[in-house]
Amino acid sequence: MKFEVKTQNDDYAKSLFRVFITLGIISILIILSNISVKVGRVSRYYEINYLCKLLKIEKSPNNFKKLSKLTNQESKQKVWDLCREIVRLY
Repeated sequence: MKFEVKTQNDDYAKSLFRVFITLGIISILIILSNISVKVGRVSRYYEINYLCKLLKIEKSPNNFKKLSKLTNQESKQKVWDLCREIVRLY
């Protein structure tokens, strides 16, 4: 007759490993979400900059619509003021 004694050390190691894996996955998700938000901000900034420069050359209603959606400005005068500030910086 064979008699085995099962210890709980193996259970603790497995649960500790699962906790570390879970924390690792959560931290990777947080880092990736932060990166995606920052890339979105940078791309929005460059799109606004590009449209302001384009608006300075070609004053089309389509450019005004795009800029007003990106900047949440309602009037054309506010869009013009914003573009003057952006173009002046460069």
